[in-house]
This record gives sequence, C-alpha cells and structure tokens, in this order.
Amino acid sequence: MLTAKDIMTKNVFTVQDDTSVTDLAKLLTDNHISGAPVVSANGEITAVVTESDLIDQSKKLHIPTVLTILDSVFYLENPDKMEDEIKKMAGTKVADICSGPATIIAPDTPLDEIATIMAEKNIHTLPVLDGSELVGVIGKKDIIRTLIT
Repeated sequence: MLTAKDIMTKNVFTVQDDTSVTDLAKLLTDNHISGAPVVSANGEITAVVTESDLIDQSKKLHIPTVLTILDSVFYLENPDKMEDEIKKMAGTKVADICSGPATIIAPDTPLDEIATIMAEKNIHTLPVLDGSELVGVIGKKDIIRTLIT
C-alpha cells in the first residue's frame, strides 16, 4: 500500500504568520500549489493556508438568521461565525486567514488514511513531519495523481 512518503511533494514552500496575503497569492500562483504550511518564528508548524482561504476573502458575507419573538432576538445560527468571516475577509496577513491548528501526518501514514482525513475534515493540504522535521506536503492533487499511475 502507498504511504505519505511515496506520494508527498518533497519541495515544500512554507510561509510565516506575517506574510502578506498578496505575497501568499503570488507564491501559490507562481509555484502552481494550492496551499502551504504556516511556520512560526521558532520553526513550528502552526497552521495551513490554502487557496480556499484566499477565496474566502472575496465571498459575500453571510448574515446569521434571527427570529424575533416579543422583542427578544434568537439567533438560529452562531453569530460568532459571522465575526470570524469578517476577520478573514478583512485579513491582510497569513495569520488573519489561515486555518489552524494544522493536521499533521507521518511519512508512513497509509494512503487510505490520508484520503479519509482529507475527506472527513475537508482538508486540502497535509504537512508531513518526520519527528519535528517537515519532509513533505500532500495536497489533493497528490492523491489524484495516484489514480493515473
């Protein structure tokens, strides 16, 4: 069975928390990648930022549905979600828009487990760590590539 080390991309691009959204967009576009691990100042992977995070900045704001009964307002959805969306839409740095904490896998993680993690958690990019060293990254394209080989 194939494992993470068999299908991962070894040439990994990373970004810092303070990388601008513009620089991130340029990095993803210029290198034809869909996401990158976010690395803290001490070298620890804290999150992952993807094309989806950039696209979220351009979407319409969803206002939570409310119900008013006798001058009382009841939210039918979590109003905190709207606040998070506003922060993400107005973000100028990677720290403002990234998804964290990062889900990390080991080099010996089997392909079926990787696919399950990506599907169930709606994750597009998985950093691969061997101990504390970043050795690769797996994107959805890496999984799809296994279907044609």
